[in-house]
Amino acid sequence: MNITLNPQNLASVKSGCIAVGIHEGGVLTPEAKALDAVEAISRAVASGDITGKTGSTLMLRQLAGVAAERVLLVGLGKAGSLADKAFKQGVGAALNHFARIGARDAVLALPLEQVEGRDIHWVLRCIVQAVYDLAYRPDNLKSEKDEAPAGVRDLILPVTPDAAAMHTLAQAKAMASGTVYARELGDLPPNVCTPAYLAARAEDLAREFGFECQILGRDALAELKMHSFLAVASGSDAAPALAVLQHRGSKSDEAPIVLVGKGLTFDSGGISLKPGASMDEMKYDMCGAAAVLGVFRAIGELNLPLNVVGIVAACENMPSGRAVRPGDIVTSMNGLSIEVLNTDAEGRLVLCDALSYAARFKPQILIDIATLTGACVTALGQHHSGLFTRMDAEHDELASGLLLAGRETDDTAWRMPLDAAYAEQLKSNFADLANIGSPGGGAVVAAAFLERFTRGQRWAHLDIAGTAWRIGNDKGATGRPVPLLTHYLCKYAALQSN
Repeated sequence: MNITLNPQNLASVKSGCIAVGIHEGGVLTPEAKALDAVEAISRAVASGDITGKTGSTLMLRQLAGVAAERVLLVGLGKAGSLADKAFKQGVGAALNHFARIGARDAVLALPLEQVEGRDIHWVLRCIVQAVYDLAYRPDNLKSEKDEAPAGVRDLILPVTPDAAAMHTLAQAKAMASGTVYARELGDLPPNVCTPAYLAARAEDLAREFGFECQILGRDALAELKMHSFLAVASGSDAAPALAVLQHRGSKSDEAPIVLVGKGLTFDSGGISLKPGASMDEMKYDMCGAAAVLGVFRAIGELNLPLNVVGIVAACENMPSGRAVRPGDIVTSMNGLSIEVLNTDAEGRLVLCDALSYAARFKPQILIDIATLTGACVTALGQHHSGLFTRMDAEHDELASGLLLAGRETDDTAWRMPLDAAYAEQLKSNFADLANIGSPGGGAVVAAAFLERFTRGQRWAHLDIAGTAWRIGNDKGATGRPVPLLTHYLCKYAALQSN
């Protein structure tokens, strides 16, 4: 759908459909009252045809005194205050109806400025993301594709198109576009989305938006002494790739923000083989890399006035006669030796070298994104991404900015502890550190491992193992944390320009 802002007298709008809200108990929203001159809406509510329960709908046609062909009543729950969850359900119900009706345009006239604790900017982001999510098609590889919706093409929001609203709308569209891009990559099967495929998508983005792009293969990684990264890739016939994107949107001497994404296009566990049940979901182990590419799509569409570097560390973790073994000791790019106690703790072995490589850009902020630990899923479920930073004032500020960006985009994170006690669990008798620790606090111990490779950097780690994809009947990639990161970068760029 094409989305535009245009405040109008609702009763006189010539449109295929106008959606207005109804609360439980027969309470009409102001927008519904504006279309109820002959009390047709009041009579429909009084008859019990719609209860106002959240997400319920009723279509009315050819109302006297209303220029629109149809009026869609949308339930918003109890009257008094409009919770953001009820609003989102109402938006979803309206958009699903719009997708099925024979109208070219529609007006979404829910109470956009009455959502409790939210402003119009959150509302615009919420609606735009819902529109893009509805349009997403996961069936590209099916021989018989599901029929695409052929309903409303132009969505009008009755919002004054002032500079602030238009700015938010543009950012919301870019954010949603990047989120869908990350979803598309995440949902691809691992025989399609290989390390080479991710590298090619980085090159595509570079061509489309004018980014600088460099792809480092096995030989280049060996020259850089990324032996930890290469150890993970050693069991696979698929060659590893490190894709480096650079967006130069600000002054040449301004230090960039660097994003590093874990790109395990398939994780079998290696010699420490995973159980067979749900192993197919390990195609999602590249969602950190997908998020970096999704953010870069958003950055490109906005031409964000900020210097940003994106690093995608892509490989497969497979068992073979060449694969790294439990008990092996490998040396990382920064010279630390690592005892591999479990080959299924491979993400940190890839990321430690990618994070060491990131230091050459002298970043002002370094953020890694990874589906890193099942322990984070145990701790936070599928609701919040795990956020880890050092426990000091400088990193408290970084964490606060990321957490706020998550709340403002409904792409929430939760800050976890990270102090020296967890690093003690990584001690090894034979190397500088082990790749897994003693039992307990697995997500924090994994973050403590990465922290060893980011000394001197202002750094944050996002563990998205619980939020990068859904399971069950709605199985599929979510595109998180593209909204969080894109919004954070937009706000950071705005601060830098002031």
